[in-house]
Amino acid sequence: MCGRRSSHVLETAMVRHVGLCHCRASLADYVGGFHKGKVDQMRSVVFEKYGVPEQVLKVGERDKPVPGEGQALVRMLLSPIHNHDLMTVAGLYGVKPPLPWVGGTEAVGVVEALGEGVSNLVVGQRVAGGASQTWAEYYLVEAARVVPVPDGVSDETACQLVSMPLSSKMIIAYLGIEPGQWMVQNAGNGAVGKLVARFAAEQGIHVVSLVRRDETVAELAALGVNNVVSTANEGWQEQVKALTGGADIVRGLDSLGGDGPEQLFEVMEDGSELVNFGAMTGRPLRITPGSLLFRQMKVRGFWGMKPNLPAADIGRMLGELVTLAAKGELDLPVDGVFDLEQVAEAVKASDEPGRKGKVVLRG
Repeated sequence: MCGRRSSHVLETAMVRHVGLCHCRASLADYVGGFHKGKVDQMRSVVFEKYGVPEQVLKVGERDKPVPGEGQALVRMLLSPIHNHDLMTVAGLYGVKPPLPWVGGTEAVGVVEALGEGVSNLVVGQRVAGGASQTWAEYYLVEAARVVPVPDGVSDETACQLVSMPLSSKMIIAYLGIEPGQWMVQNAGNGAVGKLVARFAAEQGIHVVSLVRRDETVAELAALGVNNVVSTANEGWQEQVKALTGGADIVRGLDSLGGDGPEQLFEVMEDGSELVNFGAMTGRPLRITPGSLLFRQMKVRGFWGMKPNLPAADIGRMLGELVTLAAKGELDLPVDGVFDLEQVAEAVKASDEPGRKGKVVLRG
């Protein structure tokens, strides 16, 4: 992808990429129609109340939206199921959309129609990026916030190009860790975990990745992810110490919640900092007073919707990701593809331990 137009898209795309994009598309766009007369219908995955995703997500017919000024209508090809998507459905995320609502926050698709004033996209072009209500046959995007997808990038990679890869780059910047220093993370076999290990290593930062199953260590080694330790074994803390050569671990990244932070604290230096990125266990963070008072551990949270990073830096990171994907150097695997009608099965599959990639919905 090259040229001034594409560069402009990269610079302006996806500043608030994770979670619900505050597009100008309103609920009425999806359920109320746009004009008098017959409106084309489409299938959408909708939830009318917050609750257990497998139980509240339903497929129904909705009016196909029409793009407004600055928008494009996109025919969805693939849309991933992210953890924050399921948290939104459960009513546990940082933003609660008005109900009923169509799920999904990222996709790859083909431009079907353009709204007034859109000049950076063309009908028939494949685009990817964060959006709102993407678990549907068609969805609306703000034209300035999507990225044209180069021909050499697969749909499987393109549909998850933004949320997890960009989050990984932003997290490393947010951690404020220097080349040569050590950090530790849990959920090392997750999408973010693998990417953090890779991108950090490219910057000269050492990463210890914790996983919960012994067999995952070899699986990650085959992918080029080193310094992986299974916490299923007693004495795993000594394995970590051996990997670091006794060097201080000054940063931690927790994606589990629950007891995840305290487990990371076991191998981190006193006075160091932990950043929480998620709660895959579904449990509140448990942090003992002793860790805060006596060990002086510091805890912060990272949310992609409020990354506290300059927009120019985010645009640069996104450009780096698109370039890597176009070169074939960023391949994001998919573990399962499900039709919209199979959303309950897809949600269950996304919660299975040991997944080797994202679970995605097909439009």
